[in-house]
Amino acid sequence: MCGRFALTLPHEAMADLFRAVPANDLPDTPNYNICPSDGIHAITSEDGIRHLRPLRWGFVPHWYKTPTDGPLLINARAESIAKKPAFRDACRSRRCLVPATGFYEWTRDFNNNRLPWYIHPKSDGALAFAGIWQVWERGDTPITTCAIITTSANRTLSGIHHRMPVILDARDWPLWLGEVGKGAAAVMKPAPDDSLQLYRVHAKVNSNRAKGPELVQPA
Repeated sequence: MCGRFALTLPHEAMADLFRAVPANDLPDTPNYNICPSDGIHAITSEDGIRHLRPLRWGFVPHWYKTPTDGPLLINARAESIAKKPAFRDACRSRRCLVPATGFYEWTRDFNNNRLPWYIHPKSDGALAFAGIWQVWERGDTPITTCAIITTSANRTLSGIHHRMPVILDARDWPLWLGEVGKGAAAVMKPAPDDSLQLYRVHAKVNSNRAKGPELVQPA
């Protein structure tokens, strides 16, 4: 699962990293507590040109009469995405990358208190989550929405959660974005065990209103 994440890269750095043309209305960074329904950054590719653009985190199927007509679909399972009516068309033709510098997961103690963990790359670089997107057009104003794809956890994360976001290596970005060939399903797999590290952080991140770099400091 992926329910919260952080992104600290400046817009120029993201545009450089992904070789994408940045939109003018991107959400502010750094953001250490990105939550469902927030505006997030995403990279899409159209006619061979990559775009860094804002999307709403929470995929809205085309049959929803309002954006809140059903559950908020922030994640899509890799194992079933091609068969689910909500996701299968987007999986074929509307795939995106969601940049992040880390993400959060939770365990519970003996008193059932939520204990947050921060997971980030050992290299301290950026992550690129696999995502899908779609435009919901049944309201007065179209909304471009997305979901992050998840898979089974690798050994590094399995002690705290059984799921993790699909994290794509840079060599797989063109395939996922539909720029080269077919077979994107093959990259929907857990990240290598040695690519991530994790540590406990302060419980203040449990609030979706919490902000600031202290959220990613070790507890």
